[in-house]
Amino acid sequence: MPETLRDRFWLWGHEAGCYHRMPGNPWHLPGAFSRMTPAEGAFYLGIPNVIMVRFGNLPQPPFRQHALPLLPLKRFLWSIVGDSGSTDNDRDPDVAAVLALAPEFPNLIGAIMDDFFRRDADRPGRYTVDQVAGFRRQLRAGPRPLDLYVVAYTHDLDYPIRDHLAAVDAVTFWTWQAAQLQALETNFARLEAVTPAATRKLLGIYLWDFGSGAPIPRDAMEHQCRLGIDWLRAGRVDGLVFLASCIADLEIEAVGYARRLIRQVGDEPLPPTRRPPAPA
Repeated sequence: MPETLRDRFWLWGHEAGCYHRMPGNPWHLPGAFSRMTPAEGAFYLGIPNVIMVRFGNLPQPPFRQHALPLLPLKRFLWSIVGDSGSTDNDRDPDVAAVLALAPEFPNLIGAIMDDFFRRDADRPGRYTVDQVAGFRRQLRAGPRPLDLYVVAYTHDLDYPIRDHLAAVDAVTFWTWQAAQLQALETNFARLEAVTPAATRKLLGIYLWDFGSGAPIPRDAMEHQCRLGIDWLRAGRVDGLVFLASCIADLEIEAVGYARRLIRQVGDEPLPPTRRPPAPA
């Protein structure tokens, strides 16, 4: 069967309730304590792929029991470097723990490094370019080859990250402040200018404005989704990543909008001129 747009949609996944466990609800999330797991969020939103990322050092390896609910999905990634609060990964990435999943989980296609870049021109990454290249070699030499992804934000483009981007297979690109989405076309072009053509690009789509702790305005949500769908059709991006599973069951307008959009366009075939899909 031909690939559809839905096949290139991803859900960013964290442990259920992890944002609500943060003291003081710093992002001012609405509603009750979230109980949505990544697998449940994928089913609820109609998304077949999940990017599972450690948040605040959780979950702890080994990851097998946490990964089992993802086995029915089309594809998933697992973090080797978690969010900035996953300080375990400042000393030791979870490469071995992710590789241990590969024999049992044929739909595991890669690993990701979250919150990787720093606002430091002398040391822009949590690990050096040579170390990242080493992680990639390890992933490629495992039970079967896995790709390496990294997260980049608009503000990371102000720092020397080109060599890091050349050392990975794919980058997911995020706009932390919803107010900056009006410049998404300009900023994405900046990303393309510092990223090798062979490095795949995925557009990150926030369902909440974490930068200001408020709902994403409807026009900003529509703008980023419209551009993302157009770029996906054209082959300019390899996928769209909706964030996050642990807010999908809250009373958030953008979640409902994303769910309706996915239902509306998800079964549209991808144009045949696009590059082949990533291995499943």
